[in-house]
Amino acid sequence: MSRQRFNAKQQNTTRFATNERTLGPVSNTIMLILLACLLGLLYLTQVTKTNALSYKINDLKQQQSQLKTQHDDLSVSAARLQSLERVKNSDTAKNLVSLSSAGTVRN
Repeated sequence: MSRQRFNAKQQNTTRFATNERTLGPVSNTIMLILLACLLGLLYLTQVTKTNALSYKINDLKQQQSQLKTQHDDLSVSAARLQSLERVKNSDTAKNLVSLSSAGTVRN
């Protein structure tokens, strides 16, 4: 706010003039462009973080499926090995008679 004095003959007056500064249309446009750029950068950072997390999740899912397959294979192998031991140690296997060597028939 500026104060200007006008002195005339036998007159003492004071007038206050206000200088209001407002943003013009160019400044408003520049501010809106900067705001849009800032919001775009925030969006891109969030998308990048989300993509990085989805890669980690995908890798962990692949590792989980590999481990599950390995577990299933090991379970089958363990069951097969245990069944051979059970058959060897079963009463039926102990009562079997061993075979003598068999000859071959010639024509």
